[in-house]
Amino acid sequence: MKNNEILKRQIIYRSTHRGTREMDILLGNFVKKYIDEFNDSDLKDLRQLLFIEDELIYNWYFKKKSNTSVPNTKVSLMLKNFKL
Repeated sequence: MKNNEILKRQIIYRSTHRGTREMDILLGNFVKKYIDEFNDSDLKDLRQLLFIEDELIYNWYFKKKSNTSVPNTKVSLMLKNFKL
């Protein structure tokens, strides 16, 4: 199995096993929709995003609070604009 495929599997697992149901749904659906479109750099950005605490992502996404913990990348902008 290629490293890229292993990384994708890790990302899919991490996005659907967050600890909070809201983040499992949001991040899991986002990842399932876009993971095959991401290049290697995007996958690394997504992996980093998934290590941010749920509460910080939740406030950034739903309450539209700016947060320096969430990097300003192509992937984070796609997530910010993602609708279920």
